Amino acid sequence: MSNSNIQIRPLELSDIQQLTKLANNKKVWDNLKDYFPYPYTEKDAAFFINLTQEHNPKQSFGIEFNNELCGVISLIVQEDIYRKSAEIGYWIGEPYWGKGIMTKAVELITQYGFEKLNLIRIYAGVFDYNVTSMNILENNGYKKEGIFSKAIIKNDKIWDEHRYYILNKKYNK
Repeated sequence: MSNSNIQIRPLELSDIQQLTKLANNKKVWDNLKDYFPYPYTEKDAAFFINLTQEHNPKQSFGIEFNNELCGVISLIVQEDIYRKSAEIGYWIGEPYWGKGIMTKAVELITQYGFEKLNLIRIYAGVFDYNVTSMNILENNGYKKEGIFSKAIIKNDKIWDEHRYYILNKKYNK
């Protein structure tokens, strides 16, 4: 799936070095859940890439800008009564910040989630201080549905979580 010089594509083992280089950055980790390792090693990259290849259909993709891997974006499809919902998660390497890449990547994976995975709802939880991520979601039509007060702990500090969602137009009547 692509749009001009920005595309999302399956991750490959040949991405290990670039993925490690970009992900091994505390500034990236500061905006992610703690299960994302830091420091980030080649072993972590290989484990993650192999994990993404187990999903059929795909749920995690590399983000490419000008044919270079620059980040990762995923839809984590939920289970049981939430099986038609997915949590969106994403990050981009620091050298690629501020270029509008993630706004396009979120558009592409949202379209994928609704058209290929037949999801009804996609949602995201954003740390209180990550205004850039909130803007990316809002620019893609995601709506803020609430603020979960003092809901998360990151870097030994307590933060609010801003929750966003978007509905598949087929079900948004």
